[in-house]
Amino acid sequence: MQMNDSRLIAAPPETVWAALFDPQVLKACVPGCEELTGTPADGFEAVVTQKVGPVKARFTGLVTLTDIVPGQGCTITGEGKGGAAGFAKGSARVTLTPEGEGTRLDYAVEANIGGKIAQLGSRIIDGFVRKMADEFFDRFQEAVEPADEAAPEGEAPKKGWFKRLIG
Repeated sequence: MQMNDSRLIAAPPETVWAALFDPQVLKACVPGCEELTGTPADGFEAVVTQKVGPVKARFTGLVTLTDIVPGQGCTITGEGKGGAAGFAKGSARVTLTPEGEGTRLDYAVEANIGGKIAQLGSRIIDGFVRKMADEFFDRFQEAVEPADEAAPEGEAPKKGWFKRLIG
């Protein structure tokens, strides 16, 4: 399955770039991620629990960052095994382009799923892959964009935790 999309993120390219390589951001953005250890240079080991249709599985695998062009783009590749449920492999080619005061993040996702979960059919799998990619990039955008200063009194702003961390 393949899909392409883009996001306009209200943060400078340097902030978006730094977030792509931050293990805390990646862990918070990957839906169902229980554990993420490692470094961008060596790759990350991840444990992710997901439900695809009626099949729930705990995947263990590796996430690597390759094809790195500093400040411009990289490829995020993940591969996991879910025991009897099967396996999942995917990659997202991410490119950053300055746009106004923000950054346009374009991504092209490719995913392959095999084993028991692949028997669910392409409609379910395609929907699941689209949902995972959308959720990852929604969370990423929320983490990187500046905090919403208009949050109600007594409530912490929900956006921009990464920006506050490095700011």
